[in-house]
Amino acid sequence: MLNSSLIGKIQKSLIYAAERDRVSLSQFTATFRGDHDTYTIAYQQGVWKCTCHFFEGHGLCSHSLALQRMLEGMMPHRAAPASHQSLTAS
Repeated sequence: MLNSSLIGKIQKSLIYAAERDRVSLSQFTATFRGDHDTYTIAYQQGVWKCTCHFFEGHGLCSHSLALQRMLEGMMPHRAAPASHQSLTAS
């Protein structure tokens, strides 16, 4: 049986989850399963990176753009669009 303080925390978490602007991501690494392969996407110090071949030549790709869209409202306003740097250049 749940005690009242735990129930309160669960209710508060539902409110927080609906208020995405409470969270601002500063850095992370994610695995993205694309149609042709699985890629690593990273965001650090305002710079996006992806291990796919298209990103290497263009500084953005469908994976990084999709993740930016998924995380809209949770990224700092200073977040730059995808960079021309690759993950291996770190």
